[in-house]
This record gives sequence, C-alpha cells and structure tokens, in this order.
Amino acid sequence: MAESVSDSSVQCPVCAGLFEPSSINRHLDACLQSPSDPGPPAKKPRINSSDSRPSAVFSMFQSRPRASEALAEDSGESAAGSAAPAAAVQQPQCPAEVAPPAACSPRALRLKNQKPLAELLRPSTLEEYFGQNKLIGEQTLLRSLLKSQEIPSLILWGPPGCGKTTLAHIIASSIKQKGTGRFVTLSATSASVSDVREVIKQAQNELRLCKRKTVLFIDEIHRFNKSQQDTFLPHVECGTITLIGATTENPSFQVNSALLSRCRVLVLERLSVEAVGSILRRAVDFLDLRILDSEERHSSEICSEAQVCVEQKALDTLAHLCDGDARAALNGLQLAVQACVLQSSSNHNRSSTVVREQHIKEALQRSHILYDKAGEEHYNCISALHKSMRGSDANAALYWLARMLEGGEDPLYVARRLVRFASEDIGLADPVALSQAVAAFQACHLIGMPECEVILAQCAVYLARAPKSVEVYKAYNNVKMCLRNHKGPLPSVPLHLRNAPTKLMKNLGYAKGYKYNPNYSGPVKQEYLPEELRGVDFFTWTPSDS
Repeated sequence: MAESVSDSSVQCPVCAGLFEPSSINRHLDACLQSPSDPGPPAKKPRINSSDSRPSAVFSMFQSRPRASEALAEDSGESAAGSAAPAAAVQQPQCPAEVAPPAACSPRALRLKNQKPLAELLRPSTLEEYFGQNKLIGEQTLLRSLLKSQEIPSLILWGPPGCGKTTLAHIIASSIKQKGTGRFVTLSATSASVSDVREVIKQAQNELRLCKRKTVLFIDEIHRFNKSQQDTFLPHVECGTITLIGATTENPSFQVNSALLSRCRVLVLERLSVEAVGSILRRAVDFLDLRILDSEERHSSEICSEAQVCVEQKALDTLAHLCDGDARAALNGLQLAVQACVLQSSSNHNRSSTVVREQHIKEALQRSHILYDKAGEEHYNCISALHKSMRGSDANAALYWLARMLEGGEDPLYVARRLVRFASEDIGLADPVALSQAVAAFQACHLIGMPECEVILAQCAVYLARAPKSVEVYKAYNNVKMCLRNHKGPLPSVPLHLRNAPTKLMKNLGYAKGYKYNPNYSGPVKQEYLPEELRGVDFFTWTPSDS
C-alpha cells in the first residue's frame, strides 16, 4: 500500500512519482537525464520502467535518439542540465521500418535524427572549422580578435555553404562559454523592425545593468531594405550592439553604405575540394561508416551486415560536385546513406549497404552550380563571357556561356549581350557579325530553351573568332566626351546643312551653298562640322584637343 503523501506534494511528469516542492527540480534534472534512475525517495512508489504502458511524456523521451548527446559532446554544449552517468542512460529503441541490420547502432540512431547532417555537424570551435584559412587561420587578425573577445561589427559575405553562419555560431559559443556578452540571432527572412527594436532595447538594459555587450547576428541581412537597415546605425555607432550580418549578395549593392562604413566586410571564399573532403571525413566518423578504397570496393565480404560502408571514390565525387558548398555535400551524403540503409533493410541485401558513386550522383541529381540571375555571379559570368570573346578565346567563351545557361540564365539576356558585342568589339572589321548576333537573338526568341543553346554557342564562337575593331566604339565615345566637355552654348548647325522648306527660310540663307554630292563626279569639298570643330577627327581625337 502506498505511503500517505502531503497535499503540497508535486507529481513528476516523467515517472509520475510524488515529491516535495523543494526537491522536484533536482529530481527532474536526474529523471530527464536518466529515466531508469529512481532519483530521490518519493512518497509514492514510481511506475516501473518495464510497465507495458508508460506515460506519454516518458515515451517521448524514450524515443529520442542519442545523436543529440553525440552532437552536444561535439559542440561542447550540454544536451540537458546536469550530467548523468553514461551507464544510466537507457538506449532508445529503433523503429523496425527504418532499422538497418544493426538495429540500435550509433549510426542508426544518428540517421534517425530528423535534423539535417549539416546542422548536426556544425562546428562550435575554430579547431573544427575547415576552410577560410586566409581569414581565420593561425596568426590572423580575426582569430586574435575572436580569442580576445574583442569582436568588431562584421559583414560576412560569401557563397552558400561556405561557413558564414557557422562562424557566427562559433563566436556565439565562445561568448557563452566565457560569459563576456549576450548573443542574439535573427533572420531577415522572418524578423521585422519591431523584433530588432526589442533586441536593441534589451541590449541597452543589459549594458546599463550588467555591463555586458550584446552581439546581434542577422542572417541574410540583404533581405532588409535600406530603411530597415538604418535601424542599426545609431546603436552600432554608440556600441550598444555589435552587429554581425551574413549575406550571399554583394554588400556594395545590398547593404546601406552608412552601415557598411561602420562594419568590417569579411569575404569568405568558396570551400576548396580538400576542405570539403575534410568535412566529409568528419561526417563519416560521426555516422560510424567505413571507407572503402579502390582495392576493397569490389569485395563482397568487406562490409558485414552490422556496418555501412562508403567508397572513397563516392566521397571524392561528392567533394567535386558540391561546388564548394559544405551544406550541399553533407546533405547529399546523408540522403545517399539513408537511401542505402532503407534499401538494405527492405531487400535484406548486404551488398546494398555500400554507398557507391551512383548513389551520390542520384542524391545530388546534378552538379551544384552556384549562379544567381540577379546577383554578383550574374555580372561576374557575363563579364567573363564578354572578355573571353574579346580575347578571341572561343573555348573559354563556350565555358562561360554554358555556365550561365546551366545556371538558369535567360537566353535572351545573353543574346542581347552578343548583339552589343558584335558592334562594340567587332564593328567594321566584320560587319556580318552584327547580322549573325541579331539572327541569333531572333532564333532564341522563337524557339527558347533548351533548343536555342546551340544557337547561342554558334554565335559566341563566331564572335570570338571574328576579327576585332573598336574604331567605331572609340570614335563615338570621343564624340560623347566632346559634347559633355564643351563649355558654353553648343555650335549651331551650319546654314548650308539646313533644309529650307519655306520661302522665308530660303531668304534667311538656309541651304544656301549646299553641294548635292550626286551631281558631282568627284569628291566634293564641303564642311559638315560646325566652324568651331573644323579639322577635328574624332577617330583620333583626345580630350586635350578640345
């Protein structure tokens, strides 16, 4: 018979035991960390852990995979409050429908975790951070600032998956461990100005009462418009907050110049194949996979039923196809491994537990091409195409053309640029080039993608191989410069070049003295420029001549 309990006793939501209010918090810490641990003595017997009908709350904690514990150890953060002995933690059960041959291996539990692998493996220290050695390598200024907690306002600019958000999380982890400040994260895709103002208000109170600064991380800061970005200006200026913004767009165009002058811009480069390979090897260790080299991959006895293997060639292919995007690489590996494990579980085929190159290609579908039709890469690629054709390198011109089209560029935009190039860089050296470019534009307009890609390729190669002349282009620019530099009223049109459709205009001297060229058999000496410009040759003119 259960012992009588007082009216003030509190029931534990995990084990259903009754405890005094003064001890319930301590018991919850131990109970959540180790469901099988009986905890402090209760005034009511606890429900036996072998009961066939545990409480709903207990079932929720029982089904949680231990991947979260591995992640906490990897990131240096505790998954729950106080630590409990490892032996006291009950091993969760793996669902049969997704269980690999080794039903409750660490790999199976980590694959069951619903978080993306890129999030699970996000580094929390600089030692775990791969790539960007020029920026935060040993003996660099930024690394010294991070270690000393003297963090300036920063704008992190780089392509997707290069480590911008991860670097911000490393700064956050360092701040939390040393207790030197407060770290707040917002995303410009979902946050509003009122959210920012609330954070700033809290930062002011934190600075006034606790003498601690607030580091505010804004992900995708380019999504804020210029007026929204102005909200940060006075508070970054006076030091109320330290702003860290992350963007994939060129901050020169997307970030307010006043805010840009108050921050230091850090350019993160696309990750190298070697850096992505190091990240993938860390993921392989985390998932408890075995790597097969070229000699082992044909052996059917290498991988037992209790292990999943991955070919080294598959990892190398993934490192090359992800185009420097660590997020795409990790998520592609996760998808390929999960597919192989599910296939192995359903078919009971041991050979299917080997992740091969074709699995990686199926997971990624195609090469991950970094291209933004309205951003920095758009202008970089069209500039490279234009300059390759100008340099008569048809091979490079085809590469940049394909890179734009495969990235989703509008073919009519490319065709318009080719028309411009035909006149600007080829001009009178090959007058047919302009006709070729206009015909290519019309053909693209008529048939569209993907059929028009070969038409653009033909036109690009023709323009690259054509002779080049910028004579007309330079002469016209000289004329524009002459007009803009002219002081005073522009010269009048000479009377002999004017039409005289009325008697009054004839009496005023319009068209008087004009020589109609077809009436003469030879060259006609006649001035066509205003008197102030007589003798000027715009094909050889320089600004000093004006």
